[in-house]
Amino acid sequence: MKAVGVTEFGGPDALQVLDLPTPEPGPGEVRIRVHAAAVNPTDLLFRAGAQAARLDGRTPPYLPGMDLAGVVARLGPGADSRLAVGDRVVGIALPTGPHGGAYAQEVVLPAASVVRAPEGVDLPAASTLVMNALTAQLALDALAVPPGGTVAVTGAAGAFGGYVVQLAAAAGLTVVADAGERDRELVRSLGAGYVVARGEGFAAAVRRVVPDGVDGLADGALLHEQALPAIGDGGGLAVVRGWNGPTERGIALHKIMVGTAATETAAIARLARQVDEGVLTLRVADVLPAEQAPEAHRRLEAGGVRGRLVLDFT
Repeated sequence: MKAVGVTEFGGPDALQVLDLPTPEPGPGEVRIRVHAAAVNPTDLLFRAGAQAARLDGRTPPYLPGMDLAGVVARLGPGADSRLAVGDRVVGIALPTGPHGGAYAQEVVLPAASVVRAPEGVDLPAASTLVMNALTAQLALDALAVPPGGTVAVTGAAGAFGGYVVQLAAAAGLTVVADAGERDRELVRSLGAGYVVARGEGFAAAVRRVVPDGVDGLADGALLHEQALPAIGDGGGLAVVRGWNGPTERGIALHKIMVGTAATETAAIARLARQVDEGVLTLRVADVLPAEQAPEAHRRLEAGGVRGRLVLDFT
């Protein structure tokens, strides 16, 4: 089968097209014929070797990728009866796990990490859902802001930030989100009640809107300590790259790791339903042949991509 991975960690050109054996699903697992794999910032980090220590002595090649969509090809013994061969599905892969990441024509996952794809969307769009939307929901769960409360979002035009805005608005929260000039209407359309300028003045701009500070902040732009002044005393800060603080004024730090929820089937299925319900919007920037993975990584590293780049493995 065709796959894309690295034998040595490095820049985008370290990615190679590989011919690998087709994996077989074990007990409780499912094999998916992948049609599309979304490209995320975590894939760039993995390719560069940022997670090498977590590979536990495994030998290369190593396959990046967490987000995928495709069709169920085979069920392992005892796999969940809610899935059947031929189902259109989405799932989340763990590149540091025993089967590697999503950049392959055939991928084996725990059945618990796989749900039916949203209806009415194509598989490239569906592939952009799970990792970022699940991370967004975990961030909101950790912040635990009750309906009527306030949440700030940095990086709101990105995939994670955009999903936070939509999920928070659907949960009855007032959202204060950042955006550059060209993204203001996009972020407002996602459900932000207030849109403020991104960058160094973000915290002060939030305080002008919410003088006592917001109840919680989801930090997709990695502002970290720069974001703290936007948060009210005793509020919460959700971070997605393992920042360790310190915080101030009793602000709780929540380090969000999506891998901890990779087998939370009900949570993943709920996200797929929210696409069908119009709560979540899937945004594809471009679809490239899998062989052009190095170009996709270069484009994402260069910045300015709105929506997700997707690799086509059909």
